[in-house]
Amino acid sequence: MSEKTTLTVRLSGALSEHVASTVGETGSYENVSEYIRDLIRRDKKQVEQERFERLRGELQLAFAQPDSSYEALSAAEVIRRNREK
Repeated sequence: MSEKTTLTVRLSGALSEHVASTVGETGSYENVSEYIRDLIRRDKKQVEQERFERLRGELQLAFAQPDSSYEALSAAEVIRRNREK
């Protein structure tokens, strides 16, 4: 089971007004905690998507190389190379 974290955030001005308009009877969320959890989930999803896109780009570059540019490596060599990075 994951550990719970309690956050205290102070907002004022336009940020506070925006949260107030997003939460409660007039907003899309019932409470601030629900809103913050959704923001964090969306941010996490975006970070994961960016990582995936970066990996996809690297793989596309690798697969675009001619077969003659590849070299056979043992598992131990791959592990060693990754540790050096």
